[in-house]
Amino acid sequence: VRSRGLGDVYKRQGINCLTGIRKQTNKDLGEHDMFQRFFPNEYYDSTYHIDFQAFYDKGYRAVLFDVDNTLVEHDAPANARAKALIQKLKDMGYGVCFVSNNDEERVKSFNEQVGATYVYKAGKPSARGYVQAMQKLGTDRTNTLFVGDQIFTDIWGANNAQLYSILVQPIAKHEEIQIVLKRIPEKWVLHSYLKKHTLQTGK
Repeated sequence: VRSRGLGDVYKRQGINCLTGIRKQTNKDLGEHDMFQRFFPNEYYDSTYHIDFQAFYDKGYRAVLFDVDNTLVEHDAPANARAKALIQKLKDMGYGVCFVSNNDEERVKSFNEQVGATYVYKAGKPSARGYVQAMQKLGTDRTNTLFVGDQIFTDIWGANNAQLYSILVQPIAKHEEIQIVLKRIPEKWVLHSYLKKHTLQTGK
């Protein structure tokens, strides 16, 4: 794929992550600093291995989630595991909101199966959708977590909103072409991130 074609894909997705990287590229910045804005606070192999009780004990009271490839495979309905997790979080005392760039039909349908709340067409990596979600839940950036599987939408957006960001590995191994293309520069960021941080796995 030619670089021009790759750029066109990013622009159609409302993202120009390569431009974001280039703006920080100069002789005064090292690789780690260049990618810093894209780094998550933590990185897990699965949403379902995160210790949400530990975060609750630290004072967090809301969890914002991406949906596709974070909780279920792309366009899949809420399965038993996703339903159980959302119920567990609500039982702990968390507010839960889905923050998705998808259209309302997809996000509303998923939300109705688990009984949380949602923001659709969130415009990630803009902070706007995250702010809307916090307003819905009555929380702020000091007590809200975000969990998602994509660096240049989910994590960059959460960082723009100054939230505690958690990156998870995508559930599906086969993804749509526009997502596959975005995974290429994600590998550069993860390579730099993992020099000083670790991938946390389930026991």
